[in-house]
Amino acid sequence: MSTGPTAFDTLMAEVTASAGRFGHREHVHLTWLAVRRFGGPEALRLLDEGIRRTATEAGVPEKYHATVTRAWVELVAHHTGPDGGEDFPAFADHHPDLLDKHLLERFYCPGTLAAPHARTAWTEPDLAPFPFRLT
Repeated sequence: MSTGPTAFDTLMAEVTASAGRFGHREHVHLTWLAVRRFGGPEALRLLDEGIRRTATEAGVPEKYHATVTRAWVELVAHHTGPDGGEDFPAFADHHPDLLDKHLLERFYCPGTLAAPHARTAWTEPDLAPFPFRLT
């Protein structure tokens, strides 16, 4: 039995209300909203659960990827300022690398991200370490 929309559902509705599609930019926007409102660690939990649930409900649970989810939360959280002054377009303008959907290729070999273990659990970068840690 559902008890109403989750925080993830609310964030998704906010992002999709202004977008005609849900591509990479919208994923980054969703992540940015979650980090801004809940902080990095809670955003990770929220997005992890929400994306996993959404993929399962859509009949494509294999679309969920634990390492990709966490890596993007870490990248966005690292670049999100604590002051709350920016809106998403300004944030995107200040951090255009985050709009590159291939950004993770700077940190991971393709085979590493394609491995079954990386889909189900966090896998550390193998090309270059993140210069920061979420937790």
